[in-house]
Amino acid sequence: MNPNPADASPANFRQAELDRFGSLASRWWDPEGPQKPLHALNPVRLRYVADRVSLRGASVLDVGCGAGLLSEALALEGADVTALDLAPELIRVAQLHARESGARVDYRVQSVEALAQEVPGRFDAIICMEMLEHVPDPSAVIASCMRLLRPGGTLFVSTLNRTPAAFALAIVGAEYIARLLPKGTHQYRDFIRPSELASWMRDAGLSVIDVTGIAYEPWRNAARLTPRTDVNYLACATKPE
Repeated sequence: MNPNPADASPANFRQAELDRFGSLASRWWDPEGPQKPLHALNPVRLRYVADRVSLRGASVLDVGCGAGLLSEALALEGADVTALDLAPELIRVAQLHARESGARVDYRVQSVEALAQEVPGRFDAIICMEMLEHVPDPSAVIASCMRLLRPGGTLFVSTLNRTPAAFALAIVGAEYIARLLPKGTHQYRDFIRPSELASWMRDAGLSVIDVTGIAYEPWRNAARLTPRTDVNYLACATKPE
C-alpha cells in the first residue's frame, strides 16, 4: 500500500478531486446521502459485469473504488477483489465497512499506473466506474488497465458522455436543481464521448465489444440499461489472447 498519492501517481490525479470525494467518505454508504445515485447504479453495473464474465474465483481489480460499493458487491459474488483509490479517507471507510459486512477486499491507496508496474497481466477483469472523467489523462488509465489484464481479460468502464443532454441532467439537474450530487462533482469539459473512449481502448490494444447506455431515474431512485448513450454509458473491451 502506498499512502501518499503524490508518490503513487504524480501526473494523473487532481488534488481538489481527491479532497472533494474524501470529504464525502463518512456518508458514502448512506443510501440517502450524497452518493445516493451510486447506490441506484450499483446493481445495474454489477449485473452488466456479471453477465459478461464469471465472477466466482475471478481476479478482479476495481480502479477508483471510492468507499467500496461495487468492490464489496463483486467480492460477495465470489470474486477475488483488489480495489484502488487515491483518497485515503475513502479507503479507510471501505476497509471499515468490509469488516462489518464480511466482504473480503484488498483495498489499497495506490494508482493504477503504479500497480501496472508491479503486477502486469494479473487480473481477469478490471472495473473502472465513474472515474475516468475525474483524472487529467484518462487514456493513461486505459493503457495501465490493458497492462494489468491477463490475455483474454475484460475491461469495464462507465462514464458520462459530452453532450448537451449530459450537461443538462448530470450537472444542471443533478447538482443544482435536484441536488442529488454535491455542486462541482462534475466538469463538462471532462466528459468523454464513446468515440474517444473507444479510440483510447483501441490505441491501448483492446478490442471494444459493447457500449450500452445506463439511465438513472431519480423519481424512483433506480437505474436501468438503455440503448441511449447520450448521458451515462457503460463499455467493455477485451485484451487479445
